[in-house]
Amino acid sequence: MGLVYTVSGAAITLANQPVTLVWINPSAAVGIEIVRCWVSQSANATSAQQRVQLNTQVTVFPTVTAATPQKHSFGHEASGIVGGTAGAAGTCGINASLEGAGAKTLFGPGQDSFNVLNGWLYVPTPKELLRLMAGSASGFGLHLPVAPATLSNWSFGVSYEELK
Repeated sequence: MGLVYTVSGAAITLANQPVTLVWINPSAAVGIEIVRCWVSQSANATSAQQRVQLNTQVTVFPTVTAATPQKHSFGHEASGIVGGTAGAAGTCGINASLEGAGAKTLFGPGQDSFNVLNGWLYVPTPKELLRLMAGSASGFGLHLPVAPATLSNWSFGVSYEELK
């Protein structure tokens, strides 16, 4: 069993555009298996529906804010994937400022909708686990394909297990 890490953001203000919330791109040596994704918002009490997507994307990747994957256990090594802004292989980040020209391809369950008052959670069963193997040409994105009505106080994340 591989080690588990999380890339997340809390109380983030999003740009008024479709936005990749979390981007993780496997390296030549480290693949990933997605074990949990979530999105929530805490800025207001107004009911609104929001679309969400899980997708892959090949070049050109999103431009993101670098985020360091957080360990799930004390004492094990840092992730083989590191924070980066260009979406390149072996890097991850949050809250894209530019989406990149690469086509987004729905992955796994693809897309869903949720009420922002409740948030969204995806915890796949073993047969639904999403894997991107080491050396894959694609990265993984947790994406809002439509700009949300309220842009402030978004929290989101993706937990993944490393495949070596």
